[in-house]
Amino acid sequence: MSKVFELKNVSKTYRNDGQEFEALKNISLDINEGEIFGIIGMSGAGKSTLVRTLNRIEEVTSGTVEFLGSDLAALRPAELRKVRHSISMIFQSFNLLSQRTVIENVEQPLKIAGVPRAQRRQKALEMLKVVGLEEKAKVYPARLSGGQKQRVAIARALAADPKVLLCDEATSALDPKITGEILDLLKEINAERKLTIIIITHEMSVVEKICDRVAIIDKGELAELGDVREVFSNPVSNAAKKLVFPANPFAPTNENQKLVRIVFDGTKSSEPFIANLVEKTGKKVNILSANTRSVGGIGYGQMVVELPSSKEDQDIIVDFFKKNGLTVTEVEINE
Repeated sequence: MSKVFELKNVSKTYRNDGQEFEALKNISLDINEGEIFGIIGMSGAGKSTLVRTLNRIEEVTSGTVEFLGSDLAALRPAELRKVRHSISMIFQSFNLLSQRTVIENVEQPLKIAGVPRAQRRQKALEMLKVVGLEEKAKVYPARLSGGQKQRVAIARALAADPKVLLCDEATSALDPKITGEILDLLKEINAERKLTIIIITHEMSVVEKICDRVAIIDKGELAELGDVREVFSNPVSNAAKKLVFPANPFAPTNENQKLVRIVFDGTKSSEPFIANLVEKTGKKVNILSANTRSVGGIGYGQMVVELPSSKEDQDIIVDFFKKNGLTVTEVEINE
């Protein structure tokens, strides 16, 4: 699988009034052609800075960002402009021109590129059809809903036939239903056009719905990188655990009791493993919290349970869960 982006030891430091702030710290990762890649982190983690290095809107302080094998920092202005035509971007705020109709907004990047009027009009109509808004071609943005505005922004981004689509918090201003529709559209575009899509978000629900792989950014560092299903079923870093697992408000009843988190995927979600535990071992646990979610069409779940005080009983229960293919980790009281 060919690499669209390859980041090697990327750091970004801002300097202001003699003070320094390190927004990115030694980040290395690859993004593959045709995948939907998620970059997630809390507000201020550095994810938006990271994505702006992918089209050289932000210059890196150290390290390299390669696009299709070319070091972006080494490109001359004319070469960089050509590369940027291959990397389109959509934003939370849509960035539509209010005094121009929908079709004129979609035509805008083609007009800037010098494409003849008839040709760009035909292309714009084609892109509006892709996003299901051909009947809105002559409408002005003020008469569109938020979801329709984002569809226009997607059509405009696709008009130049980019190789990559960057989505910077593109669904954050939309309600859950419209967010789901926009994500379904992006997934459809990815499948049909083989377009590499990079999604920057703070919402885990966005990543779990459509992303193939995910990078978790925490305080400017790459905390975790991997297949979405693997990260959801077995997060390793504290940053990933905070994003994947809901906060645990419970403490053990006494100092001898232990809390563990059981994680299971779709192959196990239909099994009554708590009932099986009681039936086969005679041991009982106290269920404190539980939730399930769909990741890539597969059900994932997690459950926090309190184990008995006896160390022997605890070992029997944990061993039973592990032998039945469940992931078991101890829950820290301050999680």
